[in-house]
Amino acid sequence: MKIYLVGGAVRDRLLQRPAGDRDWVVVGATPAQMEAQGYTAVGRDFPVFLHPKTGEEYALARTERKSGRGYRGFVVDADPGVTLEEDLQRRDFTINAIACDEADGTLVDPYGGARDIEQRVLRHVGPAFVEDPLRVLRAARFMARFAPLGFTVAEETMALMREVAASGELDALVPERVWQELRKALVCERPSAFLRTLHDAHALGPILPELEALYGVPQRAEFHPEVDTGIHQEMVSDMAARLAPGDDLVGFAALTHDLGKGLTPPDEWPRHIMHEQRGLKPLKELCARLKIPTEHQQLAEAVCREHLNVHRIDELRDATVLDLLGRCDALRRPERVARIALCCEADKRGRLGFEEGDYPQGETLKRLHQAALSVQARDLDLTHLKGPAIGEALARARVKAIAAAR
Repeated sequence: MKIYLVGGAVRDRLLQRPAGDRDWVVVGATPAQMEAQGYTAVGRDFPVFLHPKTGEEYALARTERKSGRGYRGFVVDADPGVTLEEDLQRRDFTINAIACDEADGTLVDPYGGARDIEQRVLRHVGPAFVEDPLRVLRAARFMARFAPLGFTVAEETMALMREVAASGELDALVPERVWQELRKALVCERPSAFLRTLHDAHALGPILPELEALYGVPQRAEFHPEVDTGIHQEMVSDMAARLAPGDDLVGFAALTHDLGKGLTPPDEWPRHIMHEQRGLKPLKELCARLKIPTEHQQLAEAVCREHLNVHRIDELRDATVLDLLGRCDALRRPERVARIALCCEADKRGRLGFEEGDYPQGETLKRLHQAALSVQARDLDLTHLKGPAIGEALARARVKAIAAAR
């Protein structure tokens, strides 16, 4: 029995980046032997065991053979005779198909992953890449993480991704896995690389048609020097990652704020009147299809509907500001306001030449929100009022507080 460190931990070590979880592959062992040594079996689809002391995952070396549609359509063989090279061959990208013998530090790299790391290339291991449609999404997500390091997708890998997109196999992806990959991409440094990779692979349409619809749609150059709405969305997503690193709530709301522009009739271009209202329908359809968490959907709807109002908050009447806060449920969910402000800032600064600009509207929104929050029913004399009159008096007091905070 031989044990090797594999996958991301080896890759990140070679990239001199902090490593996450460590994964191990065991060659020449049976499930009975693993359990006899105190490992706990946890794998449902293939033999995976937890180390009795560290809790880390140890998987038996295995091969996979395509047997059906989608990423679950595989027959797994974890016979003790499966070699390390055979196990590495089933992996997606060469940079993930490297093993390390922790006993002496020797690398096992039969597919040139170390070379591709040095050359900053994301390349598939072999022709079996096309058998798993999830790998198209993983390629895009890896680009969201590694594009800042200079990585590009190998031309032959991009060709295979387009082949998968054309085959219809992407339709077999379950919503939870699509959302999982999207969510991971949104907290990477460059989410735009996720969108651009899928767009270039002709895979964004099958997976996220609402976002593919933005590419090629022009905007008014005086407000959007980048013109193309798809490019604007890429810039907004990157700015959201910069302003709120690690926050997938902000990332998702920023990603979907302009979906309405994909529905603007071409004869109205480059203007997009009422795009914030038009965007609610495709947003709800996207959320329903991918089973997006409710918290993400509600924030995204607020940003989609209100981002233009936040941009012009200095022009809004005080009572209109209170209405805006009410529509965002900001008095009951005060934590939302800071995120809405960040999304709107990402929208404003996610434009060519505006990247380093100021966005005072965000601070104004938060200040007026705090003013409204400071007024509570218990602080007012409402004893002489009943029914709707109580709410009306509370609203008047909050509008007055908003006016004072101007």
